Amino acid sequence: MSHKILIVDDEPMLTALLCDHLGDNGYITFAANSAEDAIPLLENAPDLILLDINMPGMDGLELCKSIREHVSCPIVFLTARITEQDKVNGFLTGGDDYITKPFSLVEVTARIAAHLRRDERGRTAQRLVTSQDLIVNLSSRTVHFKGNEIPFSRREFDIIEFLLTNAGHVFDRESLYEAVWGPDAVGDNSVVKEHIRKIRQKLADATGGDGCIETVWGVGYRWKKQ
Repeated sequence: MSHKILIVDDEPMLTALLCDHLGDNGYITFAANSAEDAIPLLENAPDLILLDINMPGMDGLELCKSIREHVSCPIVFLTARITEQDKVNGFLTGGDDYITKPFSLVEVTARIAAHLRRDERGRTAQRLVTSQDLIVNLSSRTVHFKGNEIPFSRREFDIIEFLLTNAGHVFDRESLYEAVWGPDAVGDNSVVKEHIRKIRQKLADATGGDGCIETVWGVGYRWKKQ
């Protein structure tokens, strides 16, 4: 089985070069030229991430810090600077190694192979779904926005998981109630409306946006498709 490598660097020529080289060496590669574009690619469950530190907007250190709780794979920084403090900062945010630019493709390939061998011992995969800067970890049942956890009750998370994993599909209250509470549940499906209200409020408070759950009037609810 081929290992998957996520390459994040703001230089398109470099990401293309690394994709071609690693592809020739049997790896499956995904590339992003910004931290923001890299977040949705986490759904591909990469086995290792090559991450540039110096990027405009969210830099590599910020991205590493925001995703490390959800990503157990090795993260190897690519950087043109390598002071002792840089190393300390990188390791504190969850990085595993550094490769200094300019580097040889032989060195990159060797470092990747070494980290993958080491990581295969006891690695547990996390099921991640991303949506509008949210990172939803279906394994740990947590929701984070830019590194900060948004607390949800068990039922609230169940609704989020069901709608998110069926993004774009509309469900009426009865369907949602049966999917989340179970077909044999005794109660009133009007409870769905109150749970949706609470979820929306928590998402709005945390993100400052209008939320991810849409009301389709006269029909039901759906999670906005990206």
